[in-house]
Order: sequence, then C-alpha cells, then structure tokens
Amino acid sequence: MHVSPLTIPSFRRLFAAQVIALVGTGLSTIALTLLAFDLVGGNAASVLGTALAFKMVAYVVFAPIVGGLAHRFARKRFLVAMDLVRAATVLLFPLATQVWQIYLLIFLLNLFSAGFKPVFTATIPDIVTDERQYTRALSMSRLAYDLENLLSPLVAGLALLFVTYSGLFAANAVAFVLSALLILMTRLPLSVPSDRLGTLRQQINFGLLAYLKTPRLRGLLALYVSVSSASAMVIVNTVVYVRETLGRTESDVAIALGAAGTGSMLVALLLPR
Repeated sequence: MHVSPLTIPSFRRLFAAQVIALVGTGLSTIALTLLAFDLVGGNAASVLGTALAFKMVAYVVFAPIVGGLAHRFARKRFLVAMDLVRAATVLLFPLATQVWQIYLLIFLLNLFSAGFKPVFTATIPDIVTDERQYTRALSMSRLAYDLENLLSPLVAGLALLFVTYSGLFAANAVAFVLSALLILMTRLPLSVPSDRLGTLRQQINFGLLAYLKTPRLRGLLALYVSVSSASAMVIVNTVVYVRETLGRTESDVAIALGAAGTGSMLVALLLPR
C-alpha cells in the first residue's frame, strides 16, 4: 500500500508553499508580458526574449553554486529569506519605466529563485524518508511546476477583469509572503552532516559534474532545451500577437497563455507511460 507524502505535515506545508509561490510566479510572468508591451509595444517580443536570457543566466550560473553549498545553509532561514526578498523584488516591477530596469529586476528575481529551488529540493529527502513516498513527493513537486502553466493564466485572466497587471505583481508578492509563512510553520529536521569532501570549488561543481556524467540525464537535458525553446516562443510572442495583431484585451493574453498550458498538460496526460 502506497501512502501519500501529503500525510506528512511538514511536507504538506512545504508543498503548499511551493504551489502558492509558483502560481504567484506565473502571475508575474503574464504581468511582465503586459508591462513589456506597454513600454515598447510591438518590440515586446525582443524585450521578453532578452529578459528570458537574463533569467537563464541567473539559473545556469547561480543554481549550481547554491546547490553545491546547500548542505552548509540553515535551510529554514535561507528559504524564508529568499521568499521575502523575492516578494520585495516583484513589487518593484510596476515602478519600472525603462527596459534596462526590467532586465535588472528579472535577473535579481531569478537569482533569488535560483537560490531557493535547490535548497528547497534538498530539504525534501530530510522530511520524506521512505523511498516510495520520496519518489511520489518528487513527482508532486514536478507536477506543481506544470500546474503553474495551467492555473496561473486562468487566475490571471479572471483577475485582469478587475485589476490591472500591476495587481498581478502585488498578488505574486503576497504569494511569496504566504510561502514564507508556511515554511516558518514547518518543522524541518537538522541538516544531516554531509560527507562531501574537497575544496569549495569542487563542492560547487559536484552536482553539475554528477549530472553531466550520467547519460540519461544528458539526454533529459537536451529534451528540456527543446521543450523550453518552444515554450519561450509562446511566452515572448503571445502578447504581441494578441494585443497588436488581434487587438484584444489583457485578459485575452492570459487566456491564450492558459490555452497553451492546457494543451501541454493534456499531451502529458495522454502520452503512453
């Protein structure tokens, strides 16, 4: 009999924190496309493409560093700090009046997210110790990222009927604060001392080298690059097509992005296992 990891109170709170933060992040993604369109009109696709490049640089450069050092952190305080700093950062987006400000804020936001994600992931096996439960916990954590693409556009589409896109940034800040509160309420075990040896540089490179040495993971990386390329095309071009070419509203942008997310989920569910 398989017992759901949600029966573990600590994991239940962490998972709720993750879902809330991810839905909030999805709202900001939609709000960002609308902000870019307001600033540069038809050139929004170029701005969004560059912003995504800054996002990837933040993740590719800093996530391995934080992941290699995760065993050294007081995890609860670190995760709460990352949530609160992200909340403060996202509130600055509505104040941006120049394209370079968007690039800076995107880089900072994803820099802190790159710090949050590996530490959060490294915390799960300390809470869910049963191997089968741990496998299901990882699956649920991955599903939360997929649900972001589905739920966030739907929530944003409804919200934009009543507020401007600045309200979506504010909602994301609230989501990060709620995530921080849930993590504060979670009892996390003390970090297990790591037997990882070597210099600081070797510890930072540990995860990346282990990943690249595994053939299946290298193939998975290539697959992720392909999927991300298609997703990027949707993100950067939808707002221009809907707002400028079709002359539709901000809510329609969210609906179009939600349709893309729904299609992705349906294909994932229908593919043979």
